[in-house]
Amino acid sequence: MIQLPEEFLRRMKELLGDSFGEFLASYDLAPCKAVRVNTLKTDVLRFRQISPFALEPVPWEPCGFYVDEEKAGKTVLHAAGVYYVQEPSAMCAAPLLGDVRGELVLDMCSAPGGKGTQLAQRMCGEGVIVLNEINAPRAKILSSNVERLGIRNGVVTCASPSEIVKALGGCFDKVLVDAPCSGEGMFKKEVNAIPEWSPENVKMCAARQREILDCAAAALKKGGRLVYSTCTFSPEEDELQAEDFLSRHPGFVLIESKKLYPHMIRGEGHYAALFEKMEGEENRARPFRICPPDRKREALYREFEKKTLKVVFSNLHAAGDALYSLPEGCPSFDVNVLRAGVRLGEFKGDRFEPAHSLAMCLGAEEVVGVELDERTALAYLGGNTFDCGNVSGWAVAEYLGFPLGWCKCVNGTAKNHLPKGLRI
Repeated sequence: MIQLPEEFLRRMKELLGDSFGEFLASYDLAPCKAVRVNTLKTDVLRFRQISPFALEPVPWEPCGFYVDEEKAGKTVLHAAGVYYVQEPSAMCAAPLLGDVRGELVLDMCSAPGGKGTQLAQRMCGEGVIVLNEINAPRAKILSSNVERLGIRNGVVTCASPSEIVKALGGCFDKVLVDAPCSGEGMFKKEVNAIPEWSPENVKMCAARQREILDCAAAALKKGGRLVYSTCTFSPEEDELQAEDFLSRHPGFVLIESKKLYPHMIRGEGHYAALFEKMEGEENRARPFRICPPDRKREALYREFEKKTLKVVFSNLHAAGDALYSLPEGCPSFDVNVLRAGVRLGEFKGDRFEPAHSLAMCLGAEEVVGVELDERTALAYLGGNTFDCGNVSGWAVAEYLGFPLGWCKCVNGTAKNHLPKGLRI
């Protein structure tokens, strides 16, 4: 068994009482692994048919499945964004927000994107979800996951919670705060978290969570709902944090809370609480001022779209040589934005070159595609060319109908346009 801090064990024994022995025994088990089907690209039934590994349902998430596969993040389907690897108990928080379609939603501490992308797929492309991360390197990972999963209505920002409030205070219908915590539920999965644990760190995390929750409260409009979650067990960061939040914000009420312990469920543990804002301000988000491309550049893009795509993108926004399709109702931001909607591509002289994010948000029925077998798909992901038959011009390399990225077909050979940083 892994060596746990003595003070942590003492605290848990005091917290759990007679069930402490079962809790301790759970550390003899291997960490639970799970995947969440990305319903923006497929449905659960088809995923069951094509899954490269055995599946067992996660009880609290209809799209979640336990898997035993060590390399779940290394398959072609993972590269295609068909599923997201996520710790099973972490899937319990996002569903508490209920129906989020058509709403303005904020995931305030989003990286690497598990809960935010879970919310995005529940939105079904309707509304706008802001996925924020204060740490720049982690925000880039978040942006990459949003791209891989083909989220069209997402905006990825890199800002502090206070900056988000300054820009969009009182505007959000739903807010999720998966707060930075002492990580007690991560000890089996990330053993390097063990030496970082201390009672002092628990207090430090609780103080930081308090500040983030105050910002989340200010970001939410009247009638909106807030989910607060952690992957830790300490009452200071969980139940007591919720109580303290309510004492500071009497306009909120607690609707529901849950605490998952690893000896009671198949998972590493999680805490989640749902609040509703009964009183407070309600602001209308200032709409983003779209800057459309000039007529020549729009004609270039529409020509590409007509030849290659079977879907029409709207809300075209030009930023330098880059072209975007922004989500309907996209708000204006005064913070650092890493990604907004779909980056369609960029203009290079008198030609348009499509972006990887465009390929990843398309369905097989929406684009000219070249279907690859698994061996050729792996070769494509490694950066190789392949035979493309009589297809000519831009096309999407596909596996089982799921886009992997762009290729350009000339004389029967498809030149690989997968970004070098994504090649494996």
